[in-house]
Amino acid sequence: MDAYDGGSGAPQGRSRSGEAQTPPAKDAPPGGTLPGPRSELPRPEPGPRPEPGPRPETGAGEGDGSEGDGRQAGGTEAGGPAPGGPEPGGVVAGPDEPRTGVAALSPRYQVGAALALAVVAVAVCVQIGMVFLHVAPSNTVTKAHGKAIDDWIYPEFEQNWKLFAPNPLQQNISVQVRAQVRTADGGSRTTGWYDLSAQDGRAIDGNLLPSHTQQNELRRAWDFFTATHNDDDRPVGVRGALAETYLRRIVVLRLERGGVAAGGGVVERVQVRSRTNNVTPPKWSTEKVSTSPVYRELSWWSVPDGAAEGGAR
Repeated sequence: MDAYDGGSGAPQGRSRSGEAQTPPAKDAPPGGTLPGPRSELPRPEPGPRPEPGPRPETGAGEGDGSEGDGRQAGGTEAGGPAPGGPEPGGVVAGPDEPRTGVAALSPRYQVGAALALAVVAVAVCVQIGMVFLHVAPSNTVTKAHGKAIDDWIYPEFEQNWKLFAPNPLQQNISVQVRAQVRTADGGSRTTGWYDLSAQDGRAIDGNLLPSHTQQNELRRAWDFFTATHNDDDRPVGVRGALAETYLRRIVVLRLERGGVAAGGGVVERVQVRSRTNNVTPPKWSTEKVSTSPVYRELSWWSVPDGAAEGGAR
């Protein structure tokens, strides 16, 4: 039998001449004894770790770029990021972020947006300045340019201090109107009284976002009229005529929208009146007021042609 036969139980490999061969154990696997598992090997005893020594310097141009101070060819440390990777410090260089807002517009639209903002800013500044001069005490500017300020403010932007007065308004005022209509057959009829303030109240009641027109148009028109007319309903100054025209236009438009002159009729004249009721004092108050309504009826106003289309003069 050959000495190198694996099935003979002899140790594998060629032995040196003259050396004694150790006979294998009975339970030894064929081919010799293998090393034991790593867990059976002796562990090194703990001890102080040696201090790292100085790194040897490598001169310029020495080596092939893979040894020396640990730098690879191209100035990159061994094990560091490859060229084109993240920059030192963990910051990844990415493309520029997309522009948003006005910066994303083309230069032509940017100029248009800037001009629009400038116009709005100027209008806001002029409005604030006019309102300030209107409510401010009499001064040099208001004396010199009072007419221009009034033309800007009245009637839409008029201001007053009734809310902050020591004794605020304690009355409910309703504006009512009736009309004289020329029918299609040439006859004439007079309507009943329409309570325009009650109509506005019904439109506001339960409305989370009532319009400025429903809240203030009619009320401010009547306040403007009473402030520019005397007790005989005669206008005081040029603003009186403007207040009369403004109130007449509002009531005529309301009548037309309500279909008063339906069937081919035409509104020829209108008459406006106010109904004033004092607010009932609270139970704990000793104040006594009359609860009977007080009416103020104005004279009949002729309605010029085209007044329903906003052309009243």
